[in-house]
Amino acid sequence: MNDYLVKALAYDGQVRAFAIKTTETVGEAQRRHYTWPTASAALGRTMTAGVMLGATLKGEDKITIKIEGGGPIGLILVDSNAKGEVRGYVTNPQTHFDLNEHGKLDVRRAVGNEGTLTVVKDIGMREQFSGQVPIVSGEIGDDFTYYLVSSEQVPSSVGVGVLVNPDNTILAAGGFLLQLLPGTDEVIISKIEQRLKEIPPISKLIEKGLSPEDILAELVGKDNLKILEKMPVSFVCPCSKERIERAIISLGQEEIEAMINEDEKAEAQCHFCNETYHLTKEELIDLKKQAI
Repeated sequence: MNDYLVKALAYDGQVRAFAIKTTETVGEAQRRHYTWPTASAALGRTMTAGVMLGATLKGEDKITIKIEGGGPIGLILVDSNAKGEVRGYVTNPQTHFDLNEHGKLDVRRAVGNEGTLTVVKDIGMREQFSGQVPIVSGEIGDDFTYYLVSSEQVPSSVGVGVLVNPDNTILAAGGFLLQLLPGTDEVIISKIEQRLKEIPPISKLIEKGLSPEDILAELVGKDNLKILEKMPVSFVCPCSKERIERAIISLGQEEIEAMINEDEKAEAQCHFCNETYHLTKEELIDLKKQAI
């Protein structure tokens, strides 16, 4: 089953809810970047949260997430949009540790908790919206929860999880986002808080075969749920050889001439998707003619 996200309302419109399956999407990132299990979990959790935050946007709006926790994994960078498209990478993809005291991948150790989580929204305005909070956990889900409460003033709960197979491929990945809308009844808040304490980890629910709709039903109860929309989710990178060529043209004739004289070719790699583009001497000569 392909990855997808579900948008819903719960408790007569008092709660906004999202749930998502990202197993194939995170798997694509793992294959492209050759991430080891702990790095896969950190990147996959961030991508999953990124898609859900992107789903709160509209049209051509985009979102960029940076996590710089000071841990050995380095920077985590994720782009997503309102269409369910996401891409991401980590500085050190071959980061892995033994399981933590709870028997889970030690994401906190890889990410670190001495840094910041930054969210930049491009909503088509002249100035972009940017929010930044200190990392409070390093486990990713708690950090996004803190961001939404502190920076966007929306009481929220974010759950994200990734399970990794012994051969490093992705077994299961997904998440949920619950947001209390203004005026939510205190009784409902108490019900949700209690349910969040009881529910198994999100990755375990996906491993059992629960769909995003099933996950939301587990969280708020099927009778309290109104599904609004389903949206496909996938790893998408808009990079291309044409984009690389435009970037080289922008360097100017002198810089391109240096490439021709020194290497007689050029090579560029996209950080987000790991795709490598090669340009021959002849192609560089043609690009030089187009440069100012």
